[in-house]
Amino acid sequence: MFDRVVLGLDPGLTRCGWGVVAVDGPRLVHVSHGTIRTPRDAPTGDRLVMVADEVATVVAVHRPAACALEQVLFNGNARTAMATGQAAGVVMLTCSRAGVEVTSYSPSRVKSAVTGYGAADKAQMRTAVARVLGLDCLPQTDAADALALALCHATTGRHADAVGAAGAAPARVTKARLDAAIAAATRRDAR
Repeated sequence: MFDRVVLGLDPGLTRCGWGVVAVDGPRLVHVSHGTIRTPRDAPTGDRLVMVADEVATVVAVHRPAACALEQVLFNGNARTAMATGQAAGVVMLTCSRAGVEVTSYSPSRVKSAVTGYGAADKAQMRTAVARVLGLDCLPQTDAADALALALCHATTGRHADAVGAAGAAPARVTKARLDAAIAAATRRDAR
């Protein structure tokens, strides 16, 4: 049906965003998205199992060829960074066990790939994701981040080359695919 399906995951212990994007020739197609939530008062081990089980379900339903994961960056709060790192590890393990290739991206690289600006804020990212994918409403922040990760992976480097036109250089494939998606979004907005 599609050339390639990519799962984006924005790991977190309380909220783990996920988004699925398909590459259909030159088009990037929204498939599905959501947020996995765990109760703050549950033991950490139980919460990690919940995240793993939900990610396994998403992988089983959508059968992605690849997973794009946000790199865990230390933001000054060691407790938050530890919990996010644990969730990221569980997500990587779950995807790898299912045979899904996992690639990590820095937040600035994702922002640059989706908006053209590596320091875009959350509102700019949500708007860009909705426009590129033709969504009727803005996705929640965690799901928007996950969809942005999937878009980044689908249009970056060797992954873009693998799904792009034969013989096209990765940078040209990336630019052409993003330009086409932005042009389509602009046409939709003009109607």
